[in-house]
Amino acid sequence: MIFLWITLAIVFLFVLFFWLMVNSFKIVREKPEQMPTEYGIGFEEVRYETNDGNRLYGWWIAGKPASPTLILVHGWGKSVGRLMPYIKNLHGKGFNILAFDARNHGNSDGNRFSSLLTFAEDISAGIRFVSEQKENKNCDIFLLGMSIGGAASVYAAARDPRIKKVITMGAPTNPAEVMAYQLKKKHIPYYPFIWLLFQAIQLKIGIRFSKLATVNNIGKSEAEFLIIHGEIDKVVPVDHGRRILERARSGRAELWVVPGGGHSNCHYKPGFWEKMTGFLNERNA
Repeated sequence: MIFLWITLAIVFLFVLFFWLMVNSFKIVREKPEQMPTEYGIGFEEVRYETNDGNRLYGWWIAGKPASPTLILVHGWGKSVGRLMPYIKNLHGKGFNILAFDARNHGNSDGNRFSSLLTFAEDISAGIRFVSEQKENKNCDIFLLGMSIGGAASVYAAARDPRIKKVITMGAPTNPAEVMAYQLKKKHIPYYPFIWLLFQAIQLKIGIRFSKLATVNNIGKSEAEFLIIHGEIDKVVPVDHGRRILERARSGRAELWVVPGGGHSNCHYKPGFWEKMTGFLNERNA
């Protein structure tokens, strides 16, 4: 009888911890509360396909045909609506702009799961859309990604030489590291619970976390990088930004630690937009 109760207790703990882990990263779709037209910004609602046939929803804001295209990538559980501060401040600064909802987010199609890899594939779908359906004389692509969107931007840049500049905002060194950090806050032990979850995720997405890790991809790209990280980021600690910089090619990356900045509020800090537009408008080396 004692053995039965111990077994039931172990099973209960496994179920409880896995429920907590899965729900920690559950995506709740949010829809944009504001549209660019509310700020006098003309735009086109667009839909285009990923490589596996999912349709993504986005906003296309045309600039000059000879201008590079800046693709904005939101973070986990967000949508194009969260990109409005960037659209408002970067519109009219000499770029074509594409902002989109990743799969399972906003108004885009659903899928079995989302991951850093699917975010990167969605970026590639956006680049394909721009190159095939928009009449641009300039093939250069700039990326601006928040959190996992930033990590996915680095992964994409390591595989596509058309990507010339990348700005990351609070990007993690490795998706596994930041997930483990958040789960440990809930007092979930790494062994066996988090470890088992990570094995299951890697099996499901078909790639090891080490292959997706920002620190293992940034050095593979010849793009220029501006790594922005909040000084008091409690979701992805600032040490992640420092370690990403260490693995970049010499002279191809800069880290800006925003004083008093957190994970999602750096754009409110003094000098933010000047720093960003200055980097985007610099001529490529």
